[in-house]
Amino acid sequence: MGFSAALSGDGRELIISIDGRFDFNMHSDFRSAYRELPASTHFIIDLGKATFMDSSAMGMLLLLREHAGEKAANIRLKNCNTEIKKILAISNLDKMFIVE
Repeated sequence: MGFSAALSGDGRELIISIDGRFDFNMHSDFRSAYRELPASTHFIIDLGKATFMDSSAMGMLLLLREHAGEKAANIRLKNCNTEIKKILAISNLDKMFIVE
């Protein structure tokens, strides 16, 4: 399981990459990555190497969305595999985030 976060050079975009299981074990790291950043930050969650996503991961995404300004949030979920896209669709999260 892996997690990394990198801020762009201009500080306007945060890329969080998930490798392996996206679950409760990442909660602390995930939240720490963004909580000091302004809501105007653009967020990219790279799920290309994610093998699993549970309800706690969905909760983490919703907390990020709340931090980023709800409807004004600019959050993209990139490189989602078929299974994760299905989970997002079933939970209607595909309507709250840009899914790529």
